[in-house]
Amino acid sequence: MLNGGHLNDLLGSSRFVVGPVIVILIVVEGIWAWSVNRETYRVKESLANTAIFAGYITSKIVLFGYQLAILAFVSRFAVWHMPENILTIVVTFIAADFCFYWYHRISHQVKFFWAFHLTHHSSQSMNLTTAYRINWLSAFVLPFFFIPAVLLGCDPLIILLSYQANLFYQFFMHTETIGKIPFAEGVINTPSAHRVHHGSNAIYIDKNYGGVFMVFDRMFGTYEPETERVKYGITSGFVSHNPLVLVFHGFADWVKGKMHYKG
Repeated sequence: MLNGGHLNDLLGSSRFVVGPVIVILIVVEGIWAWSVNRETYRVKESLANTAIFAGYITSKIVLFGYQLAILAFVSRFAVWHMPENILTIVVTFIAADFCFYWYHRISHQVKFFWAFHLTHHSSQSMNLTTAYRINWLSAFVLPFFFIPAVLLGCDPLIILLSYQANLFYQFFMHTETIGKIPFAEGVINTPSAHRVHHGSNAIYIDKNYGGVFMVFDRMFGTYEPETERVKYGITSGFVSHNPLVLVFHGFADWVKGKMHYKG
């Protein structure tokens, strides 16, 4: 496994790059939306997204050690341990994306996990602030979906860092500023493919789960190209602009047996 020094270097350097990039791109997208008179940004929803993002960042920092501890424990039972080199990092990144595909798919198809994921899909707009509208409690269940990769020899820390890189890539997918990308559609995740994933249109429900690659969606029959205008949000409609309601609404409905689906 990578040692703590490597971790501090990786995380420390990324903070100085990722944060400013996110802010700058959100501002640029906001200017674009205003210039073309698109209702991409709604003030209350964007503020809710920002608040949820702050809570998510806090949970990620607090629970990273918890996630790493679980995967490190599981790694004791791995059939072998991959050496650390460029090739195995690439292999681990692909394995992490494969695990993410199933984590994402199960989050849509199992009501308990949909209670976590509903927060992300309850947004009725598609813009870059939607990307990190992630339930604060999802960090508790996330590591269990990466156990297969650990048992096959992938390094736990590289898996978690691959997942963070995966999420950062997906940040760029939450936008309407980019149309279809020739030759990339159906191969890797694109803004067009991810708009489909956020659609509550009947044809789009339960489609395009991939984080970076669309190959797994093609393999397992869940790929759908963008062919009609996307209606964002969940099929039950508007939930709230209150961040606490957005984070816990799904759990309340799950406990009451009133879980609304889908989207």
